[in-house]
Amino acid sequence: MFQRLREDINSVFARDPAARNFLEVLTNYPGLHALLLHRLSHWLWHRDLKWLARTLSTLGRWLTGIEIHPGASIGRRFFIDHGMGVVIGETADVGDDVTLYQGVTLGGTSWNHGKRHPTLGDGVIVGAGAKILGPFTVGAGAKVGSNAVITKEVPAGATVVGIPGKVVQRSDPDQDEALQVDPERREAMCRKFGFDAYGVSQDMPDPVARSMQAMLDHMHAVDERIERMCSTLHQIDASFRDGRLPELRDEDFADILDDVDSCCPPPEKDTDADTPHREKDTASDRHGNG
Repeated sequence: MFQRLREDINSVFARDPAARNFLEVLTNYPGLHALLLHRLSHWLWHRDLKWLARTLSTLGRWLTGIEIHPGASIGRRFFIDHGMGVVIGETADVGDDVTLYQGVTLGGTSWNHGKRHPTLGDGVIVGAGAKILGPFTVGAGAKVGSNAVITKEVPAGATVVGIPGKVVQRSDPDQDEALQVDPERREAMCRKFGFDAYGVSQDMPDPVARSMQAMLDHMHAVDERIERMCSTLHQIDASFRDGRLPELRDEDFADILDDVDSCCPPPEKDTDADTPHREKDTASDRHGNG
């Protein structure tokens, strides 16, 4: 028992640089308190003392803000950082060395009996506010981003973000040969079509920006192929006219821009303060023109 307690406290030191000493962790970490109370309520639950187990679980929720059902199975070195708002359902299975942050829900999507909650493999990290809903497995070593909503299985070692959750990085990526694109040509295509992924690089896990980048890469390849076709046609027939593609104009998007301005208008200036100056300028212009 005391060996397990020491192991739990050491896991706090390993994952929270704010932890300073043994006494502070033992007395001021609600995640540790919730885990210790769950161990007792889980023992009672499997001894068929279910009312007492649920009562102890409710007491733990009042004291820590963390709700762990007594039927949930939790592995070794489990760490809940901050902890407020964490909910772990009855049929959830949590592996060893798992880390949860505040606001995480391991919930179900069905009212049927049986397995309703997720299974977390060893070493999983779940960011603040994330919701993992359903009876599927989150593979060992996977990372779930903050506020993500996960409703399907996550491969081991993957990183998942967004609503609904999308895999943005895998531990074993596909071996298909990547499209070779000249970075300068890619930037030229971005300028040509008006796409600017501000602050987003190829290595950042942003699925929307990556989708836009893939579209630009495809357009780049099509543009190069059309240029080669036009060059070949010009060599075959010197009279072939190599016309320019129509440019995108602001007038073509006037209605859309007006809608955007109506939803998010620019900040208004202090028109009252400017009114006298404008009247003076208008009067002076009239005298000058007269």
